[in-house]
Amino acid sequence: MWKVLLVEDEFFVRESVKELIRWEELGFTLSGEAGDGIEALEKMKADAPDLVLTDIVMPRMDGIQLLKEAKEAGMRSKFIMLTCMGEFEYIRQAMEYGASNYILKLSMSVNDLRDTLTKMNKELMSSREQLKGITAASSMQPDNRSLPQTAHPEVNKILGYIEQNYAQDITVKSLSQYVMMGENYVSALFKKKTGRNLIHYVHEVRIGHAKRLLKETELPVHEIGLRVGFANDNYFIKIFKRDTGVTPSQYRHAEAAQ
Repeated sequence: MWKVLLVEDEFFVRESVKELIRWEELGFTLSGEAGDGIEALEKMKADAPDLVLTDIVMPRMDGIQLLKEAKEAGMRSKFIMLTCMGEFEYIRQAMEYGASNYILKLSMSVNDLRDTLTKMNKELMSSREQLKGITAASSMQPDNRSLPQTAHPEVNKILGYIEQNYAQDITVKSLSQYVMMGENYVSALFKKKTGRNLIHYVHEVRIGHAKRLLKETELPVHEIGLRVGFANDNYFIKIFKRDTGVTPSQYRHAEAAQ
């Protein structure tokens, strides 16, 4: 069963949500409830839920700040936001910080909640499988590369994805879609947790694999560039020289001379 934390300052709304659904039938169990974001964050730190169903506008700490602090603390919990009509700027911020969905409180029905929870069940299952895949991949790194790790699970997912897919077209947009967060937030979060620019890190991984191929194979430089994700020869050479101080050919000759 996926654990759900229900966060709502209005007692009547909280009770209504609790009674609307037969949670266990959908694979969920209500593991706790809170009346504001501060109380909710304390409960999340003590026993992290799989899903947080939270109001946006609350006293002391609102749902947006709760979501932001939970993500920055590295919590894996998914978020569904409960909102009123006219709060769409809040909804935009919530989706930017990685909320999975939102429900309008005034028109909330059993079907709305059931449909949303059904989707969340699939999303949680998918996240679990992705995490298993990254864990397996990190235990079988080629050429003794050590996969960096941080205290933030979404950043670790990005690191794992880059290592597995460095030869593919990787952009900030594709990575933000992978972890279901806004582009600006993903870039800032990655920089904060790793100290590196996201795209520069992609280049770093690609150049690391290119150096291995230059040392261990006789493949032409342009072929190596393609194999590590650079579609343009000149761009590959430019980035390689920026990161190493020499061109790929110069690097190969220097390694061969040792």
